[in-house]
Amino acid sequence: VQLQASGGGLVQAGGSLRLSCAASGRTLSYYVMGWFRQAAGRERELVASMTWSGPNTYYADSVKGRFTISRDKAKDTVYLQMNNLKPEDTAVYYCAAKMRGGRDYNFWGQGTQVTVSS
Repeated sequence: VQLQASGGGLVQAGGSLRLSCAASGRTLSYYVMGWFRQAAGRERELVASMTWSGPNTYYADSVKGRFTISRDKAKDTVYLQMNNLKPEDTAVYYCAAKMRGGRDYNFWGQGTQVTVSS
């Protein structure tokens, strides 16, 4: 699976951004798609995930109620809608994929920078 992330940028606190991750190379029906982030000096963390076939989703406590993960099957694209952004959301965001039932995410896109100014 090849993953291409886009949509990062600079936004003021309280603003919104939508990240996109276009997938190609394999049928995604049996995959779990995830969005991770890594802030400077911190470990990478899973922000949100969903099974491609739906509807199971996961959100980190820090983003619940503000971020929404979704996918467009026709476009083989997964999105991360981020609302009410906070400075602590500043990080490089990565999309990733793994087989359902797998422990590790095996496929990664390049990161996209999200910067939230106060």
